[in-house]
Amino acid sequence: MTTAQVNAQRTVDELKELRALTGNEDGAQRVAFTDTWAKAIDWYKAKLTGLPVEVETDEAGNLWTTLRGASDKTLILGGHLDSVPNGGWLDGCLNVMAGLEVLRRFAAEGVPPVTIRVVSWADEEGARFGRSLFGSSACSGTMNPDDLRHLKDRDGILLVDALARFGIDLDKAKESGRQLKDAAAYLELHIEQGPVLESMDLPLGVVLGTFGVERHSIRFTGQAAHSGSTPMDKRRDALAAAAKLALEIRPIAVRNGGVCTCGRVDTAPGIVTSVVAQCDITLDQRHLDADKLAAMYREAREASERFAQEEKCGVEWRKLWDIHPILFHPQLIEFCEQAILETCGVSHRLPSGPLHDAAEVARAGVPTIMMFVQSLYGISHNKIEDTKEEHIRLSVEALDRLASKTVEWIQGQ
Repeated sequence: MTTAQVNAQRTVDELKELRALTGNEDGAQRVAFTDTWAKAIDWYKAKLTGLPVEVETDEAGNLWTTLRGASDKTLILGGHLDSVPNGGWLDGCLNVMAGLEVLRRFAAEGVPPVTIRVVSWADEEGARFGRSLFGSSACSGTMNPDDLRHLKDRDGILLVDALARFGIDLDKAKESGRQLKDAAAYLELHIEQGPVLESMDLPLGVVLGTFGVERHSIRFTGQAAHSGSTPMDKRRDALAAAAKLALEIRPIAVRNGGVCTCGRVDTAPGIVTSVVAQCDITLDQRHLDADKLAAMYREAREASERFAQEEKCGVEWRKLWDIHPILFHPQLIEFCEQAILETCGVSHRLPSGPLHDAAEVARAGVPTIMMFVQSLYGISHNKIEDTKEEHIRLSVEALDRLASKTVEWIQGQ
């Protein structure tokens, strides 16, 4: 039984304080490896004053706060302080500040039975250089530095130079993996960033895992021809083939229970008086089930070939990126549901469409779980991102219950 309690209202107040410090009328501005992000890190460090903790920044720029326990076995609570430009006030930072509040509760009770750590991962969003999960993928070992070496931001600044400004050497970033040496479990609280919990009028949910992703660039090749003199049945219209595919991926997603998005379309020659000779589109497909994700990819590929033939065009596919579905730990899923039921009496299990640092920790073999708290309007990465304060307080209390259950489980291993 715990003798101290979390102060969930303090978490709400601190999040508002951070919003005032690092946001403006357009929203949060804590883009990783910028001065505003550094200001957020310094603010967070000041909150640790007086706690019996050790504070360390690792080789990838991840910030670790450690409360030593009677055992080296470690429970990690994680999140990220960086945001997208013009972002919301809760995405990422709720995780860190709720984790800190749980750590405070353990510290108030004396030496915990296991070591408790809170990590603020560096550059979860990838907003500046287009590469998400920088710090956590370095720590998990899945990052390939050569894939990042030539990345630039919109101002032409190289990622390696931005990192160097904060004392980070890209080629040493994966040495941060030593931080997971004694990790026995990882917990992450996050706003849902979607509409499911709000549509069910539920404050909290258990995350089963993160979607696998198939991401491709698809090029349809037709023939440029005069838009006035070319009969409709003589055209080889690359855009027509691409448009058919963009519509077909919707029933493909529905049939398989996943999601599909064509997010970009580029045409050439791109003038009003010419049939489109070349059309490039992107396809993003996501599912929690690897077999169904594979089926979605197969069906989309077959459809693209069918539509190319119908429009007398060629079609080529190029893989941009993929990741397998990440399923979270079965025992921690049960603990998470118990913690939510004890806090608010009702729970729901759902997958995460967006990727999170938790996925990288799970890929490193650490038992992992995420908890979602309801997002109003289902909106995130936007200044209107919001969650009821009552629900934020419930999420901190539920995370604390989950941490206690997980500590007991770690002790018994």
